[in-house]
Amino acid sequence: MKNISTWQPILLIALAFATCANAQWVNHPDARIPRTRDGKPNLSAPVPRAPNGKPDLSGVWQAHGSQPGEALRLVGATADLVDPGVDLQTYSKYFLNILADFKPGEEPMRPEAAMLFAQRGQTHGKDIPTSHCLPGGVPFSTLIAPFKMIQTPVEIVMLLEDNNPPRQIYTDDRKLPANAEPMWMGYSVGKWEGDTLVVDSIGFNDRTWLDGFGHPHSESMHIIERFRRTNFGHMDVEVTIDDPKMYTRPFAVKFPIHLLPDTDTLESVCAENERDRPHLDK
Repeated sequence: MKNISTWQPILLIALAFATCANAQWVNHPDARIPRTRDGKPNLSAPVPRAPNGKPDLSGVWQAHGSQPGEALRLVGATADLVDPGVDLQTYSKYFLNILADFKPGEEPMRPEAAMLFAQRGQTHGKDIPTSHCLPGGVPFSTLIAPFKMIQTPVEIVMLLEDNNPPRQIYTDDRKLPANAEPMWMGYSVGKWEGDTLVVDSIGFNDRTWLDGFGHPHSESMHIIERFRRTNFGHMDVEVTIDDPKMYTRPFAVKFPIHLLPDTDTLESVCAENERDRPHLDK
């Protein structure tokens, strides 16, 4: 991996963006949430069920932060440039680096991916989509900020807080299209394997980044996600990325997400207060 100082501008922009996106504004007790005797949300209560008996994944969710010291290990000296009010541990390590589990030099990148990754570092991340007020894509957007899942009998809609269009996951037994038009959020179909929702996605454009450090993907990227709600307030997520044009083999990341009870997502319109772009263009 390149010297971490190369990624300072990218990381600072990504963290500033995430800090705004993590703020919550609603404090409205939800009658559907089980409570302990003292009135607090009982996040250890059993998994809620939909009318068809499957787990109901509806709610506002956010990825867990990093283990103590993990984020600092990934960002190195850049940590000294982060605002003192920002706790790096609140961010998933995979938001910072989707290949965080690989040892340096063992990342399964093809030469094409390594070259593009290096170019993004050399240009200080000036083409990161979020700096242009463009969507972050998948899985970037579910790692950076809260998102809301709305489950219906025929689809699950993900409302992503960070300036992204809604993501639709069709659960009506349809198949993936043979030639999906490349889009920011791709084309997704889901099915249940027991109590696990398995989401199969293709049709991504190649403009989004997999993480804040700039790992790339091509339009051939194929993603399999597995969502398993373990109790009322917690869910395990596994994301497998298969992109033979950019990576020598598929790789997977596993991370927990937690429910944000009695709140909702914020409206986020990047272009209304965008101030980073001029600094990147210097």
